[in-house]
Formats: sequence, structure tokens, C-alpha cells
Amino acid sequence: MSRAQVAARLNLSRSAISNYEGNLGYPSADVLSKLAILYHTTTDYILGLDNRKIIILDGLTPDEEKAIEDVVEILMAQFKK
Repeated sequence: MSRAQVAARLNLSRSAISNYEGNLGYPSADVLSKLAILYHTTTDYILGLDNRKIIILDGLTPDEEKAIEDVVEILMAQFKK
């Protein structure tokens, strides 16, 4: 789709779409959701988060959270070598 077509479908200006594409502006959560629906994808994909792993730390103490974060940082540093 052209910028004009996307802008018309989302009721935005063509320049807003251009700014999003050029990383000169960021869409609101509402616009992000509309973009995901328009392109038949997820907001995670648009944000570049679809291939990321998430570790849930709910229920841990701050010290336990910090220990896990430290281990992750150490492993990431070792794998970068």
C-alpha cells in the first residue's frame, strides 16, 4: 500500500505515515493497533519484539530478580566473545 492509502485507511496524514516509516515520529498505541490490524500482523512484530524471549519474574524478591538479571548479563557477555 502507498503512504496515501495507509493514511486514508487510518484517518491520518500522509506525512504522519512517512514520519513513522522514517523513525521521525512514533504512532500512538491506538494507531499501532490499527496498523497491526491493517497489515494482518501483531503489534509485537511491528515493534520488532516477535523473536524476543521474555522471562517472567513475578513473585520474586528484588534480590532474586537482581540475581537472575546478573546471570543473564554474564551469559550474554560470554556468548558475545
